Amino acid sequence: MFSSPAYAQAAAGPGGVASGLIQFAPLVAIFAIFYFLMIRPQQTRAKAHRAMLDAVKRGDEVVTGGGLIGRVTKVADTEIEVEVATGVKLRVVKGTLAEVRTKTLPPAANDTKN
Repeated sequence: MFSSPAYAQAAAGPGGVASGLIQFAPLVAIFAIFYFLMIRPQQTRAKAHRAMLDAVKRGDEVVTGGGLIGRVTKVADTEIEVEVATGVKLRVVKGTLAEVRTKTLPPAANDTKN
């Protein structure tokens, strides 16, 4: 009275393998979307950050992750020495640098090159 008859589903015929691939396709599409929207941009940012850290040299102006701004006075493998004020030098881990502002000199006033 309250129960309905249960019917067995039809067995997968010759299209069973194809329907399995169709069910698997959305998972592949989701992974591809995640790769192009999240994983790949993060890898390129990490590569650019690594290149920036390798290019740090004496005289560059740097910004640390904590917000300190100073001029590089000494570069080692994993650490740099940053002068934040006259006579005040800090040792900073290279990996914590957020930005490197290279020292660029303005062109000379009598420079006639165009």
